[in-house]
Amino acid sequence: MVKIVVGGQIDKQAIAELAKKIGGDSVSIDIKSDLDAAMAMKSGQYDYYIGACNTGGGGALAMAMALLGSDLCSTVSMPGSIKDESFMIEEIEKGKKAFGFTAQHAEVVVPILIREFIK
Repeated sequence: MVKIVVGGQIDKQAIAELAKKIGGDSVSIDIKSDLDAAMAMKSGQYDYYIGACNTGGGGALAMAMALLGSDLCSTVSMPGSIKDESFMIEEIEKGKKAFGFTAQHAEVVVPILIREFIK
């Protein structure tokens, strides 16, 4: 089972519900504040972090960037721009563990991330 924590600043409940719907029994989803989520990632309690804000990289990833470092974080969407699926897959294959996006793009981004997390 893949353990995922939802952090970021907005729409956490909706993102968690979408992730659980897609991942089913293959995922365990928890919701935490961005600081608590990043600290839990750093201590190894979760496999992946996903979070949203209005810019995709600010409140979605700020604490994860500070605690995990930029090498483990990736912004996969920003206002008006969603990275393509191949970029997201490549970031996961590179070992990235924390992903930020705009809440408006959750319906596109979350299914790709969850599918790749549980492969």
